[in-house]
Order: sequence, then C-alpha cells, then structure tokens
Amino acid sequence: MVIIVVIMRNDKWLKNLTKQILQRYFSDVEIKNNLFIRFGKSNKQRLGTIKFGRRKEDPNTFITLNGFFRDENIPEFIITATLAHELVHYSQGFFSPHPQMHRYPHRGSVVDKELTERGLDDTLKLQKEWLRKNWVDYIKKNYYV
Repeated sequence: MVIIVVIMRNDKWLKNLTKQILQRYFSDVEIKNNLFIRFGKSNKQRLGTIKFGRRKEDPNTFITLNGFFRDENIPEFIITATLAHELVHYSQGFFSPHPQMHRYPHRGSVVDKELTERGLDDTLKLQKEWLRKNWVDYIKKNYYV
C-alpha cells in the first residue's frame, strides 16, 4: 500500500517554514513584537511586504507573501528567499521595534548583502534566476484581470 501525503501551502505551512528560516538563518534576531506571516492576494509584481498593524502603541508586524506562492508550481526556494528578504527588513528595524539601521531599506543592496552573510546566497541566486526565466510566463498563464 502506498500512502501519499499532500501538504497544501496555507498559512500554517507558511508559519512552519518561517520557524525553520528563523532557526536556521536568523537565530540572532529577537522577535520583539507579534510577528504575523500570511499569504495575501496574488500580485503580478510584489513578492512580499512588511508593515505595521493599526495599533499605535506596541504595533504588530505583518509580513504578507504573494498569493501565487500557494501554488506548488512555484519552487519553495522562491518563498524562502522572499520571506528571508522580509525578515532582513525586520531585523534592520523596518516595521519592527529594532533600531533602524539604514535610512532606506534597499539602498546599496543592503538586503542582498545580509542574505549572503546569513548563508542564503545560493537561494537568492536561484530565486533571481527562476524569476527572470519563469515569472512573466507564469503570470501570463495564471493572472486573470
């Protein structure tokens, strides 16, 4: 008898992936507030976002990933690299209680440099290559306006 287990990509799956990424690559980063990770709407251009919630005092942080990432045809390394990118923003004080390390979140490739320092260089390269070769065609097949 063969048993096939299908693990759907949902917010619970994403939460587990986040725990793995935090333990493996961001063990030095203290999570200082409530950090919520979820899939959002499908979007042609934006892979992920990080923002504060609505509370003025002690705000929550929300990381939202592209809804297309629920699709099993999107390689997991795309999700890993995108989530790690947003976690770098968190660690550098953008939309988190950490001190803000830079004036602008992307100037000087600070995110890519930190991803490389954290051991995610290969994942980042795979993500960039896959997106360059496949994203436009994927969107053409799956984005309904």
